[in-house]
Amino acid sequence: MSDKQKRILIVDDESPIRRVLHQKLSKEGYRCEEANSAEQAMHWLTGNTAEVVILDIETPGRSGTEVQKEIKARYPDTSVIVTADVNEGSIAIQCVTQGADDYIFKPFKLDEVLLSVERALEKRKLEAKIKKYQQRLRGEADWQTAGMRQRFLGTIEALVFALEAKDKYTAGHSQRVTSMALAIGKELALSAEELEDLRCSSLLHDVGKIAVDQLIQNKPGRLTPEEYEHIMIHAHLGAGIVRPVVNEAVVEIIDHHHDHYDGSGLHQAVAGETIPLGARILAVADAFDAMTSERAYRAAMTIPEATREIKRCAGTQFDPAVVKAFLKMAKSTS
Repeated sequence: MSDKQKRILIVDDESPIRRVLHQKLSKEGYRCEEANSAEQAMHWLTGNTAEVVILDIETPGRSGTEVQKEIKARYPDTSVIVTADVNEGSIAIQCVTQGADDYIFKPFKLDEVLLSVERALEKRKLEAKIKKYQQRLRGEADWQTAGMRQRFLGTIEALVFALEAKDKYTAGHSQRVTSMALAIGKELALSAEELEDLRCSSLLHDVGKIAVDQLIQNKPGRLTPEEYEHIMIHAHLGAGIVRPVVNEAVVEIIDHHHDHYDGSGLHQAVAGETIPLGARILAVADAFDAMTSERAYRAAMTIPEATREIKRCAGTQFDPAVVKAFLKMAKSTS
């Protein structure tokens, strides 16, 4: 079944909204169904299958967070996109952290809804590929050997690079970040096992961006607080995507790679050396590559400018010991 033949359940108590979404998505080839309440939606899902549910978090009867959690628990292969008013932004973000695939603020543009559906289906396909590979690994007695691990990394690398290739601003980013993170890790005398975890997490650190709105990610102007928060959920989403096929150390590195050393990061629960060392290393490598790469909203910094910025943020955003290793590594390679 192609994406454009897949079924979408639209859940909203306002019939004009359901009708407009139904018309737009139907024109794009999707098969649409409607529900005017949480109860009607759950009843329909009991006997039918939907690839995507577009769920208004203010639908009468039950809270949106409760409904989306139940959908994900009972139908884990169904993608959930929540819709909300801007003043309900914190609730929408909470839904995403609890399993929803995306959120859209009202009044929304129909093209934004379409993009969100396409991203949700693309993320679903990526997760299916990872699960399929996991099943293959379970059938291999030597799946933990270096050869099997290398095959796994090769498969995931291909998925991540395909994702990045769609965006001229991020092409090659994960490869460059991986090389730099490993160089810093070697400077810090990490063990072979720690370096392997760092390599895996560096390659995969941005896989959660498959659920990030590209219009926001490449916005030419300054991000609003809500837009910034939307982009930053990629770390948590990425950790969830790869959890089935990597060890917990890799999951934790990906989940915390945007944490600030001083604890000032968005929705941050740990700080200092309680942040995984791999995440503290990845934070420096990721920030340096981002600063020295062109973005829609700014030109690339020079290497000296970015190096000074990394040094300036030692002790606040970055671990001073990691910054020291980075500076030593940068000096030896210059």
